[in-house]
Amino acid sequence: MWFDHQAEEAAKFYTSVFKNSKVGKILRYDEATAKAAGGPVGSVLTIEFEIEGQKFTALNGGPQFKFNESVSFVVDCKTQEEVDYFWEKLTAGGGQESECGWLKDKFGLSWQVTPTVLIDMLNDKDPKKAGRVMKAMMQMQKIEINKLKAAYAGE
Repeated sequence: MWFDHQAEEAAKFYTSVFKNSKVGKILRYDEATAKAAGGPVGSVLTIEFEIEGQKFTALNGGPQFKFNESVSFVVDCKTQEEVDYFWEKLTAGGGQESECGWLKDKFGLSWQVTPTVLIDMLNDKDPKKAGRVMKAMMQMQKIEINKLKAAYAGE
């Protein structure tokens, strides 16, 4: 994950949001890498972290590259409480709500906060039920499970 200069802040943020996570090895700019890449000596070059068993490396690479919506991470949620928790945490501090369960965190990384029941309902063999759920979801920012269930039931 390429950051301008916020790799350590991002790794600490993500590991604070997700319970089963940890920060790993940190590689700092020495004199040679600082001269070649322009980072301050002693500052973080890369930082490893892990979320739910998935390993990531964040790099302070400068302003050349930015995140965009072509890459996003999905957070599968079993309950509305989980949806609410991740939505609140990931939009905190300058994140942006989007549509259909999508958001950007304060670093510009896109996330899909998705209740697992949504996927189950969208894959229902009854196209009318699935269609009603899709229509309801398309009108939401943060996904509301009770509204999806009402649409699924035809209410």
